[in-house]
Amino acid sequence: MSALTLLVVLGCGALFGFGLALSTMIRPEVVLSFLRLQDFGLMLVMGGAVCVTLLAYQLAPRGLRAPLLGGRFDVHPSSMERNTLVGAAVFGIGWGLCGVCPGPAIAGLGAGNWPTLWALAGIAAGAWLQGVQADAGGAPSGASARQE
Repeated sequence: MSALTLLVVLGCGALFGFGLALSTMIRPEVVLSFLRLQDFGLMLVMGGAVCVTLLAYQLAPRGLRAPLLGGRFDVHPSSMERNTLVGAAVFGIGWGLCGVCPGPAIAGLGAGNWPTLWALAGIAAGAWLQGVQADAGGAPSGASARQE
């Protein structure tokens, strides 16, 4: 990875973390309030993020010949299968129980929200278990499934 690419990735990560902090998504109590349908402020945040992402994914490949930092634009084929549904359910249950998902948990650490370490430990354990299952032939992992 070049120094420019690393700098851009770090800058984008910092901007993303700042946005999560500004929108209060790093506070589990705010997220849980949203999930209990008591506060709809995060719906505006997520809706705005979905709109920006949709526009970027639709317009960038049309306006640029290649990504700015190299490589090429690819279409990621996705399929709805049992492992996808189980993973989404486990992720949703974890999010609903603790009010934390990976991005905001990491950004929360930057704001001193140390209890999110428990959520990150659970996320890491789940990712490790999925990797073990994939290596045992139970479920395709992302990288190896695309290479075969």
